[in-house]
Amino acid sequence: MAKAIVIAAPSSGSGKTLLTLGLIRALKNKGLKVASAKLGPDYIDGRFHEAASGQACINLDYWAMGFDVCAARLEELGKDQDLVIIEGVMGLFDGPDGAKGSTADFAEKLGLPVLLVIDASKQAQSIAALVHGFSTLRPALNVAGVILNRVASDRHISLLTRALAKSSPPIMGILRHNDSHILQSRHLGLVQAMENQQLDAFIERVAVGVSRETILDTIIESAVEFTNQFEVHDFGLPPLAQKIAIAHDVAFAFAYPHLLSDWRSQGVELSFFSPLNDDAPSGDAVFLPGGYPELYAGKLASNAQFLNALREFKGLIYGECGGYMVLGDSLIDKDGGHHAMAGLLPLTTTFASRKLQLGYRQLIPLTGPFKWPLRGHEFHYSTIVHEGKAEALFHAQDAAGHDIGKIGQRVGNVMGSYAHIISKAP
Repeated sequence: MAKAIVIAAPSSGSGKTLLTLGLIRALKNKGLKVASAKLGPDYIDGRFHEAASGQACINLDYWAMGFDVCAARLEELGKDQDLVIIEGVMGLFDGPDGAKGSTADFAEKLGLPVLLVIDASKQAQSIAALVHGFSTLRPALNVAGVILNRVASDRHISLLTRALAKSSPPIMGILRHNDSHILQSRHLGLVQAMENQQLDAFIERVAVGVSRETILDTIIESAVEFTNQFEVHDFGLPPLAQKIAIAHDVAFAFAYPHLLSDWRSQGVELSFFSPLNDDAPSGDAVFLPGGYPELYAGKLASNAQFLNALREFKGLIYGECGGYMVLGDSLIDKDGGHHAMAGLLPLTTTFASRKLQLGYRQLIPLTGPFKWPLRGHEFHYSTIVHEGKAEALFHAQDAAGHDIGKIGQRVGNVMGSYAHIISKAP
């Protein structure tokens, strides 16, 4: 079995994704076979992992999947690998309200060590209190080392190292601030990996810095072997059909790799098409995943072949978040422009008045192909300005069990909602 280590941070924005990318590539450049996983419901970071490692990256979600399924997926990922790098979600102890699901919960339950990435740019001696608190709050959690990120100067290094001289865990790296080591972001996270034409060169530069400024051998030695003691059967989500056409381009990129892999393992034939290229889908079902259709609304509205193919499709059509918006009557962009969509659901959505909707969802199917309680996630800034008459697709609660009500729509063979399905409920 491979060894595994978890990369975490006190908060989002500390630089754990950048450190993860550099570490994956630096270890790969040393000749190690390195796989990776991303904790939580993030779609974007995993694609950067894949660019760094050259291998598929999966999501592991303790709350949505449950421990046994996470363990089984991690075991499968680690086969024939030397090391599995697991990037945490948000801050180390941040998770769903009133339920297990934080990076700390995951690492502690699986007995994996944590490497804590700290943004030291605005800290000096006070960093000792932060490291002490994060490493001792939960005694059963193994914080194996710290990486000091965005350090300004030699004097800054001296202040930080003297402050931490008598503390545990040890410093395993000190990364200097570098203006060229910045990944651009937009409203749902980083600008997608597929949109960055210089990504490989960027990752290689970061890897050089990580190799120079961290103690790679110590990081490798701190990882531990993981052996799954649980045998799990039938944890994959049953497919929508035996031949599924999946929208895939920069506007529709939010499809979980673990779902697609599960469908393939069940003998499903997957094909991919680009709505932005005006492709027409074919198969028994169409899956329109989320993404950034609001950035390309005018282009999509003019792609008659794609839209007409949806309108004429005889099989099941399912859309999530951005895909759900495109199945509606109209999409209003950030400037207030109205763009006609497929018109298959009585729905108008807008990006002109942004309102963040974010959180886990417990989903009880009310209609459609789903027959089991599900776990999912919402993350969007668009809002619904009009809903016509249609069957509701799900009854939803948040992670704490607070009722959200009925969400989504179904009209005939067409259905969707803002929720991204992650897994069957554990």
